[in-house]
Amino acid sequence: MTKKSIIISVLVVVVISALGFYYYQSQNKAKVYYWRSVSIERGDVKVLITATGTMAADTSVDVGVQVSGTIASIKADFNTVVKKNQILAVLDTTLYYATKLDALAALQRAQVAFEQAQREFKRASFLFENKVIAQVDYDLALTTYQTAKSNVVSAKSIVNKAAINLRYCTIKAPISGLIIARNVQIGNMVIASFTSPVLFTIANNLKKMQVQANVDEADIGQLKVGQKAIFTVDAYPNDVFSGEVTQIRHSPVVVSSVVNYVVIIEVPNPALKLIPGLTVNANISIQEQKNVLKVATSAFAFTPTAEYIQNAVSLSENTKKFWLQKISDNSELKKQEIVETNGTKGFLWVIKDKDVIPIQVIKGLNDGAFTQVSGSMKEGYLVATGINQSAPTETNASNPFMPKMPSTKKTK
Repeated sequence: MTKKSIIISVLVVVVISALGFYYYQSQNKAKVYYWRSVSIERGDVKVLITATGTMAADTSVDVGVQVSGTIASIKADFNTVVKKNQILAVLDTTLYYATKLDALAALQRAQVAFEQAQREFKRASFLFENKVIAQVDYDLALTTYQTAKSNVVSAKSIVNKAAINLRYCTIKAPISGLIIARNVQIGNMVIASFTSPVLFTIANNLKKMQVQANVDEADIGQLKVGQKAIFTVDAYPNDVFSGEVTQIRHSPVVVSSVVNYVVIIEVPNPALKLIPGLTVNANISIQEQKNVLKVATSAFAFTPTAEYIQNAVSLSENTKKFWLQKISDNSELKKQEIVETNGTKGFLWVIKDKDVIPIQVIKGLNDGAFTQVSGSMKEGYLVATGINQSAPTETNASNPFMPKMPSTKKTK
């Protein structure tokens, strides 16, 4: 064997030995797990129902007309503060004034006829008592007298009706408040009917408003009078307003093929920032737990891999057997993921050193993002929610793409 062959053989043996050693080390090296985690926090858990709606005045009145006519003058405009019985507009009174004069003339004629019939009746009564005229003549005089008397009553009612119609030509405010709508101009013709046109809309008190919120039929059963609500409006995106549910209406309203119910939320408005018609995005508080331990709801969906459980030093054999059986039972896992009722027991995998151990807790209120927990838990515990493929990067690691800040060291 030549010297060259010996060298090659030695090199082959060294390479094979190195590969074998590396393989042996890789097979016997413990696998390192990098856990994604969230912490157990202390805070509030709220269950909210989201609804949209519009702002409206607590009390508003539409002002119409009771007689037909042409608008002759307008005494109030938008945003005018009015008192009860203050004049808002006046109709043209020409025809109604003429009608009243004609009714007065008719009343005068009826009064003259009545007085004439009264005198004739008195004369006929005297003659009839002295047996000068017959019964027929007396009855005729009596009938004429009674007819003339009823004609006077009828004429007076016509005068009253004409006076009332003339008075209705002056449109007055039925309540005190602020005019938020004016729908007529001078010269417009308005006609009194069963669907009388709305001339003005008066809001009684804008310091007390209400939200008319549309709540989905799936959520309406959870609402009760007295529940608190917070909401925002696009006009003031940085402000949050609060109110209270005062009424749940039972009449359904179909919006985009979805059945909704109107919920009234009373809102104080001392600064008059809220005005009728604003679009409202409201959150109604259904349940609330304050200052409780809570954890991200996603933590309950995490279970380590079967490989980790088999090799975990921190887990007892019974615990390993229990969790391996649970992992293999897919139907049981699905069932646990669905059941999220208050008081259900669940497991959280708490990080201890580099391992995780399961701790049973009792689930409380769930707002979708966080779940209230009670049991052997303390604030600050880290709970595993997943496994990273590599170690997490430090937050203070330098970014090569970020400009470097100038040094604060002083040169000597």
